[in-house]
Amino acid sequence: MKKPKLSIIILSYNTKDFLSDCLRSLEKVRRELSFEVIVPDNGSVDGSVEMVKSDYSWVKKVIEIDNNLGFAAGNNKAKDYCTGKYVLFLNSDTVVHKNTLKETVSYLDKHSRVGAVTCKILLPNGELDKDARRSFITPWIGLTHLYLKLDKLFPKSRLFGRYWYGYLTADTVHEVDVIQGAFFLTRKKVLDKVGWFDEDYFLDGEDIDLCWRIKDANWKIVYYPKVSILHIKGASKGKNKWTMNNVPFAEKLKYRMAGVNSMELFVKKRLWHKYPFAFNVFVLLGIKIMKAIRFAKLLLLG
Repeated sequence: MKKPKLSIIILSYNTKDFLSDCLRSLEKVRRELSFEVIVPDNGSVDGSVEMVKSDYSWVKKVIEIDNNLGFAAGNNKAKDYCTGKYVLFLNSDTVVHKNTLKETVSYLDKHSRVGAVTCKILLPNGELDKDARRSFITPWIGLTHLYLKLDKLFPKSRLFGRYWYGYLTADTVHEVDVIQGAFFLTRKKVLDKVGWFDEDYFLDGEDIDLCWRIKDANWKIVYYPKVSILHIKGASKGKNKWTMNNVPFAEKLKYRMAGVNSMELFVKKRLWHKYPFAFNVFVLLGIKIMKAIRFAKLLLLG
């Protein structure tokens, strides 16, 4: 049997309806190019596994995991089942539009030094998901983004809006530092060389870390907005009503703090030896403040 050109990995965790919508959108574009779909499931209890098996028999593999391993480890469970030249990490809370797979894969075909690419990622209100394209934290970005929040006041400023590339329009193809795990298309040979997701990250930050390693291996990363997907942000990573309303406080805390915990881990793993000690302490202090604010909000608002 001929190998597919693309392997699509969709991590599942209690997002049955979203996952069904995502798979339905892929079903509509199956003629664009040859692809296979692998669904690792992190111990869902909402019938997600049964739904995929009964309604989408063309899915190559459903990997049933006994418990929630998190985003990085859950996605990595699909590693041994991927046979495509390219690998797409796709969130279950996305809807893939016509030509998106075809054009992004074609872009990699035509640009041999590009190691990873994403498309325009749109939120339900039609706005760009700002996390579709991000910069690594530098001393200046740490000051303007983490502390002073100047990128929110001056989002289109080349000086202050660097973290989310706000000074470049959302319709411009350009190289970036970081693309989002919601639609993360890369080469399998790149993943095999630099390593897949770092499983020290439970939730959030694993896409930033992988981008760091891809760029460190001298590959380019590109934001390609000529095609798009819809992203119902937060649902695929367990930050949904089911997770927030049906788990103990300790579990809620784990999810709410995941982003800042991952940010702290990334600083310690990748930036600690790159920047002066004073800068690292400065950034970590900002992260600690963010942690305290999130903890207080969870106590007060639930």
